[in-house]
Amino acid sequence: MNLSFTGADLIQSLLLGVALAMDAMAVTLSNSLCEPDMPASKKLAMPIAFAVFQMAMPILGFFGGTLIAPLIEAYAGIVSLAILAFVGGKMIIEAIREMREPEECSTQGLTYGTIMFEAFATSIDAFVVGVSLAAAGANIVLYGAAIGVTTFACCCVVLLIGRRLGVHFGPRSEVAGGIVLILIGLKAFLG
Repeated sequence: MNLSFTGADLIQSLLLGVALAMDAMAVTLSNSLCEPDMPASKKLAMPIAFAVFQMAMPILGFFGGTLIAPLIEAYAGIVSLAILAFVGGKMIIEAIREMREPEECSTQGLTYGTIMFEAFATSIDAFVVGVSLAAAGANIVLYGAAIGVTTFACCCVVLLIGRRLGVHFGPRSEVAGGIVLILIGLKAFLG
């Protein structure tokens, strides 16, 4: 396992973390707008749950991807581009769909179980990115930590200033996150 990294690796891991955090940020914003009088414990549960899942899933994907890495090592650049372009494209399409047809707030209050489900659902993309990181031979400790920390920080920022940003912030941030993922994939492909 590669544990060395450069300044460029650190910057790329933080950008990847922010890009992957966009789904979690959008859900955090939506939850806080739908339940404006949410207790502090639930507000804190969101960034923690999202960060833990966003950190764990790429690590799981990395080790799952390591099992098949010898098969795809020769094609690591194209595999990374394909995976990241797919995930980024999916984020962009979902965000555009959300902008056209905004979701309605649930009539039931937000539960801790719902928060855990949302954290899992928004981190599935991070699992796929972990497979891409295995193909690229990346430092998964650095990437996992960066993704978890940036997700936590981004969700906290949304909780602090989310209402002022309004409902339109969520989908637009997902489009930006998707574009960043595609650009990182292009960088991996071009070497």
